[in-house]
Amino acid sequence: MSQRSERRGIHVDQSELLCKKGCGYYGNAAWQGLCSKCWREEYQKARQRQIQEDWALAEKLQREEEAAYVSSHSSSQTQPPQSHSQPSLATFSKFEEKKTNEKTRKVTTVKKFFSPSSRTAPKKESHEGKTPSPSITRQSSIETDRVSRDFLEFLKTLQKPGREIHKQSRAFIESMGNKKDLSAEELSECVQDFYQGMSDRLLNHFKGSSEKVDRVMDQVEKYIMTRLYKSVFCPETSDDEKKDLATQRRIRALHWVTIQMLCVPVDEEIPEVSDSVVKAITDIIEMDSKRVPRDKLAFITSCSKHIFNAIRVTKNEPASADDFLPTLIYIVLKANPPRLQSNIQYITRFCNPSRLMTGEDGYYFTNLCCAVAFIEKLDAHSLNLSPEDFERYMSGQASPRRQDDPAAWLQSGSRVNPALSQIHHNLSVLSNLEKRQQQVMEGAQSLQTELAEWQDSVAREVQEILERYPLEIKSRASAIDAENVENDRLPPPLQPQVFAG
Repeated sequence: MSQRSERRGIHVDQSELLCKKGCGYYGNAAWQGLCSKCWREEYQKARQRQIQEDWALAEKLQREEEAAYVSSHSSSQTQPPQSHSQPSLATFSKFEEKKTNEKTRKVTTVKKFFSPSSRTAPKKESHEGKTPSPSITRQSSIETDRVSRDFLEFLKTLQKPGREIHKQSRAFIESMGNKKDLSAEELSECVQDFYQGMSDRLLNHFKGSSEKVDRVMDQVEKYIMTRLYKSVFCPETSDDEKKDLATQRRIRALHWVTIQMLCVPVDEEIPEVSDSVVKAITDIIEMDSKRVPRDKLAFITSCSKHIFNAIRVTKNEPASADDFLPTLIYIVLKANPPRLQSNIQYITRFCNPSRLMTGEDGYYFTNLCCAVAFIEKLDAHSLNLSPEDFERYMSGQASPRRQDDPAAWLQSGSRVNPALSQIHHNLSVLSNLEKRQQQVMEGAQSLQTELAEWQDSVAREVQEILERYPLEIKSRASAIDAENVENDRLPPPLQPQVFAG
């Protein structure tokens, strides 16, 4: 099978990573394949359309209410007094029913269009599971204080603009404290609007110096997101936690996937490659410990660079994008990072959009999103397996790692982690010991059976001899002088005598 055919389920054209509108920036699955700029434009257009529809609905309802009032008023003047209340109540009832039906028909909103699950996700009934321990709370408080001091020290270098930036940032954080009931997408929109407004004002102040603006915005993002982290990371109004659990279960179920199945060009027998793989796994796991989206992106970038280094050392040539994605998938499967979906959504919602649109951070993050999407949709065809084998591996009935011939495993050792090779060797030794123990037990049982048979045969032989030669007991012979009547005439026996000398 050719290398290209082996990779048919993993290869992703680099053009697929770009925005679907063709603007040249990197797209994101959370934004319907659009970049942050195009997504915000579409979002604003859809929201504007929704506002216009809401105004039109309000005006229509107002006109209908006025018409119903006029109708009920005119009917009250023409009807007799005793029947005054019945038509009015009937008209009002029909009006209310029509108003309710009209509102129900218009329930599809912009937020539901972009994030169907953002409003339908039920709120968590209990907060006990998310209550941090005192040590974590103290650590968070220390980190928040440190970031606040660093932010103030940085703003002192900007003098007057620094004071205004600090004032607006504090005001924004206080305003976000009153918006905890908003959906995750609405919280993201608030933060992105603040980023956009602050960036525009800084561009005017620095007269178009994007480098200085980016430097200031990095500090603003760090300060704001450190303070807002607890309330906006995996919010209760989202289903991020449910997605995290589903992704972790999926990765655990795929623990049997090997390097060969993914066509990963990495040789972990090489010490430098093995170290790079371990560092990449550590970085992707450590991503969850950071609170700032930019810091999480930095760990993704560091993980990706370790992957490229492992590929380069193995192949003795620069790594290609076609080699990078399968290796990234392999690293994610081995690491099973905690709260992976929540971290991806957090970066998508609250990171400075310019970082996700261009540069190496945006490229590596887009590839990580593709890797997670591939893992969720991974099937037998993607791994060049038959559907039957895939189902057996997924159900745990069999594993491609357990082979009957140890030599076959050792022959593939160039693509196997040394620790896994040692584990397989130990399992082989235990298997041999088990076989030897079984042989000893069978020999002991055979010996016990032979001993019982020998005892029975000896008993039979003894019985046969006894039957052949029965025991005869003869009468006892009398003493020689038993009948001597003259015993009393015999002299007494001699007695020893002692002579003094």
